Amino acid sequence: MIQITEVSKSYQRKIVLDAVSMHVDHGQIFGLLGPNGAGKTTLIRILNQMLEADFGQILFDGQSMNNAHLQYIGYLPEERGLYKTMTVWSHLLFLAQLRGMSKASASANVHEWLAHFQIQDWAQKRIATLSKGMAQKVQFIAALVHRPKLLILDEPLSGFDPLNVELILNEIKSLKAQGTTIILSTHNMKSVDEVCDQAALLHKGQILVQDSIQNFKTKHSKGYISVRFKGNMLSFANALWTDFTLLHQSEVEDGVFECTLQMRGQSNINVLMASLLDKVEVQHLSEVLPSMQEVFIDLINQKEPQDA
Repeated sequence: MIQITEVSKSYQRKIVLDAVSMHVDHGQIFGLLGPNGAGKTTLIRILNQMLEADFGQILFDGQSMNNAHLQYIGYLPEERGLYKTMTVWSHLLFLAQLRGMSKASASANVHEWLAHFQIQDWAQKRIATLSKGMAQKVQFIAALVHRPKLLILDEPLSGFDPLNVELILNEIKSLKAQGTTIILSTHNMKSVDEVCDQAALLHKGQILVQDSIQNFKTKHSKGYISVRFKGNMLSFANALWTDFTLLHQSEVEDGVFECTLQMRGQSNINVLMASLLDKVEVQHLSEVLPSMQEVFIDLINQKEPQDA
């Protein structure tokens, strides 16, 4: 859906985006990751045509991106802002019409979304009277009200309590199931683990890497294995030999242990299973992949010494 090629942007000779290239496929949730100041918000504003790139090209469904594509894009900015004197209904109606909808279609969509979130009784409340969490939810609906093909969310979970975080994440998954393409810019790595298909890491205006979430984790695996078994701990330890390092052990019930191991050299899970089969009763065995939080920190730490 989105193809970004060699996009650059500078402010007063400070390079914010440096020949950024990446692609976002149809119907996927794409994580745009990076530390503060990496250039994420600038790239998002260029996608929304709030800023113009100095160089480069962006294609939307194979066409050079232009103003006509804005009706297909929904945007939740990090800097929240609503017209405080307007009612929830009039505000959502206004924003839907800005995206090219007729008043009748906009009214139908506003009614449908308010009902979907079970907040119809907010319709005539003025924005100024809403709590921060309520206002956040209204702004989330504002990004969805015209049913965009591409939804760009910049820190969408900021300011929400845990219950509403869960609600928003479930809504993002539901939108994906309906075919919506979503770009998610966030520091909440748990949400990246939970909902994203692919991600790109932006650092100091450059894309360090773009890959699937599974590949990110596999490539940064530390070789940890979780094992739950019934039997004798000494027999288990003897079966490991020098192929595996025992990092942690605990007895969870009488004669049942949970352990964390680290593979060494050319060892793998099959080797471990073969060595344990006649020693203990294995109840569970799996590789422990790193979280995206751990992957993110690894990638940034690998880059920083080169920049120093």
